[in-house]
Amino acid sequence: MIVHLIDGTYELFRHFYGLRRFNKGVDRPYGAVVGVLQSVLQIIETGDTHIGVATDHVIESFRNRLWPGYKTGAGIERALLAQFHPLEKALAAMGVAVWPMVELEADDALASAAHIASADKRVEKVAIWTPDKDLGQCVRDTRVVQIDGRRKTIRDAAGVREKFGVDPPLIPDLLALVGDAADGYPGIAGFGAKTAAHVLNSYGPIESFPTKVLGAERELALLFKTLATLRTDAPLFKKADTLRWRGPRPAFAQWAERMEAPRLLERCEKAAGR
Repeated sequence: MIVHLIDGTYELFRHFYGLRRFNKGVDRPYGAVVGVLQSVLQIIETGDTHIGVATDHVIESFRNRLWPGYKTGAGIERALLAQFHPLEKALAAMGVAVWPMVELEADDALASAAHIASADKRVEKVAIWTPDKDLGQCVRDTRVVQIDGRRKTIRDAAGVREKFGVDPPLIPDLLALVGDAADGYPGIAGFGAKTAAHVLNSYGPIESFPTKVLGAERELALLFKTLATLRTDAPLFKKADTLRWRGPRPAFAQWAERMEAPRLLERCEKAAGR
């Protein structure tokens, strides 16, 4: 079986701003939600039915307590924020496994799900659907891969190394050194991507660096590595079969009507009947 793990938060943002090109300034209350459901359904219609979607039920996480500048929900448009919780409810009604994260982030859920699924010998491949560079740390050989649906690219371990200059396990170290503007931490002064990759390939993870490399910045670098390291211990499920899609639940008919998307219900019922 192939397990597909989808970054619901990223997909919601992508569809929300994608619709902005066509909606003439009027945001449909469930426009982005429908877009995400359509993306999930497209995977199901290919015949792959083991799917899980991770979402940020709240934007803040335990990392905000570790670093004051870590990303928050400030600045997110109200019309977009208002679709977060409806997305989770609509996915559940559609019969899809959904993980709304509170203390952890959606990325942690994806990492945890990939860890659990890849331990199942019946799973041939795990596909993590997000372009987020953080998730590169979860890639393993050609069995756990990262897919950027918008750019139609698939990145395995060799692809991660080609893109970032280091192997997947060193992605948190790389991000700790160069920083991550999207997540709100600056990295260590003097470390660009090439320099960081060279040092990591020479010495291994930050913990193995000679004292001279980071000096007084060592503890800060380790803190940033903690921020960049995704958790893999979220108890989301035990066996990959839990993620098998078995069709929409009765409540999905009401959601399809509410979202003014009757075609979604028709497609779900057709897919379930195959």
